[in-house]
Amino acid sequence: MKKIILSAIMLIGLAFTAQAQEISENALGLRLGDNSGFGGEVSYQRGLSHNNRLEMDLGWRNRTNYNGYDDKAIKLTGIYQWIWNIDGGFNWYAGVGGGLGSYKNSVNSSVFVFAAGDIGIEYGFKEVPLLISLDLRPEIGSSDYYNNSYGSDVALGLRYKF
Repeated sequence: MKKIILSAIMLIGLAFTAQAQEISENALGLRLGDNSGFGGEVSYQRGLSHNNRLEMDLGWRNRTNYNGYDDKAIKLTGIYQWIWNIDGGFNWYAGVGGGLGSYKNSVNSSVFVFAAGDIGIEYGFKEVPLLISLDLRPEIGSSDYYNNSYGSDVALGLRYKF
């Protein structure tokens, strides 16, 4: 019985590692989202292996915070991601990371740090070098920029693969 269970585990593991997936070595584009206010990010992805990559985003946000003040923020985010192939050009991914930022409103300004997670789905076209993604990024931050130290961002990404 132990040999059957061990063999089944090995076969399942082989099936997961044998899935063909093509993640681009580099991708550059935009990530447009809404974290209590519309904002955009210039996004760069660098493939590290066949199923891991690093994503770096430099973004800006305009929003009305929980006190009613208009915030303007700039954020730099780094996320390490794991990618799993669903079928063909469809992948899903999850990652962890963090970043730092600066915000200013009519009352105060501050620099903040944050931890972030990331989970999403993407499709990489084979005919054209385009990658489309939709993801959720929860963030836990250290300043008044985050209501109760938490914020989440749902975003659409469009990137050129090279």
